Amino acid sequence: MPEQQKGVRDVKSAARTVEVLEVLGSLDGQPMSLRQLAERMDVPRSSLYALLQTLVNRGWVRTDPTGSLYTIGVRALLVGTSYIDGDQRLAAAKPHLEDLGEKVGETVHFARLDGSDIVYLATRESRHYLRPFSRVGRRLPAYITSLGKAILAERPDEEVEKLLPPEMPALTEHTLDRPGLLADLVGVRERGYAIDNEEGTVGLRCFGMALRYETPVLDAISCSVPIARLTPATEQSILDALAEARTAIERAVRSAAW
Repeated sequence: MPEQQKGVRDVKSAARTVEVLEVLGSLDGQPMSLRQLAERMDVPRSSLYALLQTLVNRGWVRTDPTGSLYTIGVRALLVGTSYIDGDQRLAAAKPHLEDLGEKVGETVHFARLDGSDIVYLATRESRHYLRPFSRVGRRLPAYITSLGKAILAERPDEEVEKLLPPEMPALTEHTLDRPGLLADLVGVRERGYAIDNEEGTVGLRCFGMALRYETPVLDAISCSVPIARLTPATEQSILDALAEARTAIERAVRSAAW
């Protein structure tokens, strides 16, 4: 959660409303009962029920025919789409992301750091049948993605430590622990790009580069490739194309009128 402005306290009802939406939005469409939601948020079911009914009536939360299970509603999609449509950095990057995807023929991404997570704001799918799962709005821990590691590497280790969550659950047997991640970030700074070597998905390698048009760096681009069709020549061509796209995107964003 962003740091509160000095002297300004949360409005309890507003904070609870936002928390409901954040919890339901993190479940990838999986429904949650009133009891489960109340336990997760540590709030009384009676007050949470009234809040949920208000959100259901306004379209922010959806309930099943029995009225006992809840998921995120269509209004959240409309607001999320508005965020993407109004993001001028993303707008400047999109044509170059399309060119990148066309050149490499693999899945490419544009993502942004949000707290300790990476949020995917744009994706161009691979032309191949075998390709990684991806979607706009997907949220993953920064420490398991090349996108996240590319962005984290732009910060000193003490800042990285503050951004990392207290616990760093492994998604695969290749996921790095805290010391391993900090050591890996040294290599990222030396190379100029990050590698997710099956740390998030077994059988998938991803290459990421930070976009340095603002400080601190928040955005990055990446390319994901199944290891089964990755060769040294292919890897080098992807890195060359990523570097070219990064330069073009940074130039486009800096020259855009804000």
